[in-house]
Amino acid sequence: MSGRFSVGPFGRAGAPARRLNILVADDDPDTVATLAALLESEGHQVRGVHRSTEVLGAADELKPDVVILDLQMPEVSGYDLARWLRSRHGKRCPVLIAVTGVDTRPSDKQISLLSGFDYYVMKPYYVGDLLSLTLQAAHAQMERARSGQTGGDGDA
Repeated sequence: MSGRFSVGPFGRAGAPARRLNILVADDDPDTVATLAALLESEGHQVRGVHRSTEVLGAADELKPDVVILDLQMPEVSGYDLARWLRSRHGKRCPVLIAVTGVDTRPSDKQISLLSGFDYYVMKPYYVGDLLSLTLQAAHAQMERARSGQTGGDGDA
């Protein structure tokens, strides 16, 4: 795929020239439903899960380009899930976007990046910014795949 962008379904520039597979994982069903609907309206295939124990299986089935993952899910933390996804998929790991609504320490962003996340986003966020970040992340992943690199810059 080329790195070119085309006009999205609602006439906005920035949609990728291909549909992305995106996994959204958050223990809040409303968050999952809202993000899934918005991403699907942009032409992407989305799978949403509400339990951290479903993330790895869903990632194996969907083969996502991007995973949007809440850090504070019950049972298994987003940090551990990111480490597992990185170890399981290696260079083919999807772009990992950490999302958290918890008032965090300044070191939490660094911890998330060290755990394997490419980007870190605080709630509440502007959904348009998250959509833009998702497209940027997928584009960065394509570039990394071409050059054989891994990891993002973490700026969100």
